[in-house]
Amino acid sequence: MGNDHTHSANKKTLLISFIIITGFMFIEVIGGVFTNSLALLSDAGHMLSDSISLAVGLLAFKFGEKAANYNKTYGYKRFEILAAVFNGVTLIVIAIFISYEAVQRFTNPPEIASTGMLIIGFIGLLINILVAWIIMRGGDTKENLNLRAAFLHVLSDMLGSVGAIVAALLIMFLEWGWADPLASIIVAILVLISGYRVTKESVNVLMEGTPSNINIEDIISTFKNTPGVIDIHDLHVWSITSGQNALSCHVVINDNLTIQESQKMINEIEHELIHLGIGHITIQMENDDHPHENTILCHNQNEESSPHHDDH
Repeated sequence: MGNDHTHSANKKTLLISFIIITGFMFIEVIGGVFTNSLALLSDAGHMLSDSISLAVGLLAFKFGEKAANYNKTYGYKRFEILAAVFNGVTLIVIAIFISYEAVQRFTNPPEIASTGMLIIGFIGLLINILVAWIIMRGGDTKENLNLRAAFLHVLSDMLGSVGAIVAALLIMFLEWGWADPLASIIVAILVLISGYRVTKESVNVLMEGTPSNINIEDIISTFKNTPGVIDIHDLHVWSITSGQNALSCHVVINDNLTIQESQKMINEIEHELIHLGIGHITIQMENDDHPHENTILCHNQNEESSPHHDDH
């Protein structure tokens, strides 16, 4: 029920944010053309990407609601991660485009209507602060990569508005025409960093890498410190989607344990793993005579250099 409530809250948050951002985007495009400001136009372009990313995020949440079936046994939850990858890559592309346009303007700075640029930039800042507050208050930006990607879009957009305001003030009072493209480049760098981070995290999920909030050593210790467990191998930890971590492994247990004792032991391990952030758990029990061929992560050693991540 908790996941369902969070999912609904995230979806509602994205919908409200999408309506506000898309509405103001048209105002900023008109303002950017009217004032001839690259800082405003780049901010409007970024708002367009915000609008697209929020729409893709909404679609992702909608697809994620589809039930699991024989073709998609995990359901469509990972569509949210695909949306996060799309948003991250979009941020990177926008950053490169803004930088290119800014370099052109350094060599030939145009005449800019700084007063209009200042007014629209200030309104844009207020809009972005409102949307950022809505997302932070109503959504799960910590665990949900899809929502975090959209939130990063809005944050970098907020920085774009700040850049446009500062540039407008410098042009008005000091007649520094180069402040407009400079503000654009600074924003582009910040946008690039945000895009890289969310893309990296999303690709890690698609590659079934170990989630960043999971400590493999703690998991191994949980098994090793449980009476009756001899060893653990074929350990894999990955994310199905944001906030839904899964684990599978083979556990070698003492031959003397009864079926009831074995089941009780597994229940205790699962209880501990849930507290470590693992929600979907598959454990195969076997005795010490079972062959361990083609293991991907074996933990038969006590060396200090034990792996933190699996490479499967």
